[in-house]
Amino acid sequence: MLVVRAGVVALLDGEFGIDVVGQAGDAPEALGVLERVPVDVALVDIDLPGMDGLSLGRELRLRAPGCRVVMLTALDRPGHVRRALDAGASGYLLKSVSPRELAQAVRSVAAGGRVVLPSELVDSAGSVTPLTHREAEVLRLAAGGAHARAIAAELFLGVGTVRNRLSAAVAKLHARTLVDAIRIAQREGWI
Repeated sequence: MLVVRAGVVALLDGEFGIDVVGQAGDAPEALGVLERVPVDVALVDIDLPGMDGLSLGRELRLRAPGCRVVMLTALDRPGHVRRALDAGASGYLLKSVSPRELAQAVRSVAAGGRVVLPSELVDSAGSVTPLTHREAEVLRLAAGGAHARAIAAELFLGVGTVRNRLSAAVAKLHARTLVDAIRIAQREGWI
């Protein structure tokens, strides 16, 4: 990971003219950097040894309220985005973003903005959906009155797969029933 971190530093500090004031391989090192120098934006991976990146992000924000946190990760599930933003992150970027997108995101977050890339991880209203595309699709059809067998036929899926996706949607939305899940998803604009 040292090679990846060095590459990010070289790109931001060299090519894009962003002052990199420190780097760290784990949470204790990151907190040490924060004690030595002021940090405007911290790029943090969710998957860190010891303390996870979400906990580190919360701790950074507590110790330095002016420090804005951007998660730079390979985890591409909307649920991860939601957890990161709920933890106070100002940005969520996949490691597949281009160097230019990374630099633009850091500048935007430093200026007070909020960035999620790729944008497909958020819905059209700007809120993060915990549902996968397929879960939203089966939930949308169920909202229209279709039963599992009809949904399966329309989407060329097995009935068991449809039931599993509906159950997953209910669980992810913390709903008691399918009807509650539909109501929540419609209210949030996810279906």
